[in-house]
Amino acid sequence: MSNPDRHPIEVVCGADAPEPAEHQHTVTVLPYREVPLGGPRAMPVRRSLPQRERSLIGAWCFVDHYGPDDVSQTGGMVVPGHPHTGLQTVSWLFSGEVEHRDTTGAHAFVHPGELNIMTAGSGIAHSEYSTPETTVLHGAQLWVALPESDRFTAPGFEHYAPPVTEVDGARVLVFLGTLFGQTSPVTMFSDLVGAEVTLQPGASLTIALDAAHEHGLLCDTGTLTVGGATAKPGEILFQPTGADRITVEAGHDEPARFLILGGTPFGEQIVMWWNFIGRSHDEVVGFRADWQRERAAREQGSYAAAPPDARYGTFPEAWDHTLPAPELPNLHLRPRG
Repeated sequence: MSNPDRHPIEVVCGADAPEPAEHQHTVTVLPYREVPLGGPRAMPVRRSLPQRERSLIGAWCFVDHYGPDDVSQTGGMVVPGHPHTGLQTVSWLFSGEVEHRDTTGAHAFVHPGELNIMTAGSGIAHSEYSTPETTVLHGAQLWVALPESDRFTAPGFEHYAPPVTEVDGARVLVFLGTLFGQTSPVTMFSDLVGAEVTLQPGASLTIALDAAHEHGLLCDTGTLTVGGATAKPGEILFQPTGADRITVEAGHDEPARFLILGGTPFGEQIVMWWNFIGRSHDEVVGFRADWQRERAAREQGSYAAAPPDARYGTFPEAWDHTLPAPELPNLHLRPRG
């Protein structure tokens, strides 16, 4: 999914400040802000990463939560071709269907409970549209930052349908990494976990954690409580490193469904602007210039396939237009630390 901000700011994300010793096991609530995604009536999304209080959870650097939305009212997901660099996109649906096309030639559909993960690496472009059969759209779009050693890897696309398992009465799907005795085969470039968990009303579940990981629990439905912290849909319960288990509780009125997003602290600084992740302002400027040049050439019909030096690959023939990059901010940020 594209970052839909009309005037995206350049964000320098790095190793977040270490937690004070007295707070190392304290769970906190990360709020969200609403951002209009687009479409005829601007489908809203709830964005909880990045934010001032925390820029990353492991390598997870971007979390959008949306729906359930009646697409007859919102227009659904309408995201024409747009670029990415230096990251992986993780698409996860609870209801609806989304059609994906990208410049590696991949053409796939995102279904509830199934993972589509796209590696941008050195550069890729993709489009996402909810299908005509979709009446209610509900899901999460997540980004993972690629470490320095792999950020220029070749672009690619993978699909994985994790098995549904039961853990102490909870419904669990593990789509990245290893958790609850299940392991996903999906390619990752850093130590991560990702899973969907559903608890019945009033139920609790103790989750064994890797103490070297920090974790975020993204609440999707109902309410979710850990200790004295409670999250509502779109909010994240953040657990710093050092905890080898946590106990989560669902509210008594309805089931609680949530995503577990965890990983080893990233330990690198990144510059994130619009759909690009780089390591410097000038690098991001270059990514933008490449995109603008390549989309202009395609839309003017000067080539049918990508030239040998194209960063973003060959545009699918089904694309009749692509998203222009916003104007760059009037500032020059430098990573610090």
